[in-house]
Amino acid sequence: MKRVRAIIEGRVQGVWFRGWTVDEASKRGLDGWVRNRRDGSVEAVFAGDDGAVDEMLRACWQGPPAAQVSNVRAESVSEPVSAGFDQAPTA
Repeated sequence: MKRVRAIIEGRVQGVWFRGWTVDEASKRGLDGWVRNRRDGSVEAVFAGDDGAVDEMLRACWQGPPAAQVSNVRAESVSEPVSAGFDQAPTA
C-alpha cells in the first residue's frame, strides 16, 4: 500500500483537472482526494496499490486534454484517507 501527496503545477485549474483526477483515480481503485490550491496548483493524495499509485502519478503529467502540466511533485505521506476518491474544497 502506497500513499503520496502530489502537487501538480501548470495550467491545471479551469481545465477539469479535478474531475479528471477523480475519474482516473477511481478507475485505478485508489482512495484519496484532490483539490485546487490558491496558488493555482492542484493537490492530491493518492492511496492504494503501489503500481496503481505510480500509474496515476504518470497520468498526472498529461492530465485532461486542456491541461498543460509543467511539474508534478510527489512525496510519501502517512495521513489516513477515507475509502473512495473525492474532490475537496480549495485550500
